[in-house]
Amino acid sequence: MKYLDEFSNPELALRLIDQIKAVATRRWSIMEVCGGQTHSIIRHGIDQLLPDTIEMIHGPGCPVCVTPLEVIDKALEIASRPEVIFCSFGDMLRVPGSEKDLFRVKSEGGDVRVVYSPLDALTIARANPDRQVVFFGIGFETTAPANAMTVYQAKRLGIENFSLLVSHVLVPPAISAIMESPTCRVQAFLAAGHVCAVMGTDEYPPLCDKYGIPIVVTGFEPLDILEGIRRTVVQLESGRHELENAYPRAVQDVGNPAAKAMLLDVFDVTDRAWRGIGVIPSSGWRLSHAYREYDAEQRFAVGDIHTEESTVCRSGEVLQGLIKPHECSAFGTLCTPRNPLGATMVSSEGACAAYYLYRRLEVTHA
Repeated sequence: MKYLDEFSNPELALRLIDQIKAVATRRWSIMEVCGGQTHSIIRHGIDQLLPDTIEMIHGPGCPVCVTPLEVIDKALEIASRPEVIFCSFGDMLRVPGSEKDLFRVKSEGGDVRVVYSPLDALTIARANPDRQVVFFGIGFETTAPANAMTVYQAKRLGIENFSLLVSHVLVPPAISAIMESPTCRVQAFLAAGHVCAVMGTDEYPPLCDKYGIPIVVTGFEPLDILEGIRRTVVQLESGRHELENAYPRAVQDVGNPAAKAMLLDVFDVTDRAWRGIGVIPSSGWRLSHAYREYDAEQRFAVGDIHTEESTVCRSGEVLQGLIKPHECSAFGTLCTPRNPLGATMVSSEGACAAYYLYRRLEVTHA
């Protein structure tokens, strides 16, 4: 199948690996930002095929994983209310809050529904004018345009019983936070192709210059990732720190102008807390003044909910690339996909979930 078979060709993969081995003369640590890239790397054993000098560090690019515990608790509080129909993508239902998850709320009688688009939630709101319908809007820049469009449509159509619980985060400020951490080991980044397909690449060259790091935009198939790694290593070995777009079939420098215009209208940039990392300045979105009436956090007065993270779960260190999942003592014992302590184990893009699914109990190299 086009773009599956072509970008998983083992002969081409081995050729790229040979090229990486030929150019790599020093130890380099490269962070892939996106959780989808992490799963592809672990599933295909890319990290084990690379030379010992190349370490892949798994970044905080899983939107479910970085959603703060207190936002999960706010969602649980809202979803438990009898007048509410709470809508979410399926990957949020098993993410643990302080005491329960959305599946538990549903089993206790809450009207929790899995939808495949935020516009589905708007349709539910129109069909149930006597109920409050809330959509759980999480994610990076990739999912934000659809959520923005839904709020825009709600206002345009005069649908007053719809609101959005917002927890959107932005990639470039996270890169800055990682690079400014005193424990940072990252020397280069693979940027997420789908984020750049929306936002373009303009924000990345200043980061390359400020921190002296190569950033290569890449996709999610094995050959995409290997080509991104190859380009990154070539830059590192030559002492360059530039932005490169290795995913031109999907990413243009300008991004998607229509989506960006919608985001600019509906959202304002704000400080955001990241689970396991803390507050990163100007790293998220909230609804702008013109759409603030659709803010579920304000509508249901849950802004004062605050929580503390588990002391057993080390997902914060995993998200910062400080440890690999198997280095957490709870991994695979106290913490499994069936009984997760943190979002990194239950999310479909979480690093802990990838290590558990593909039985990566310890990291070895070929």
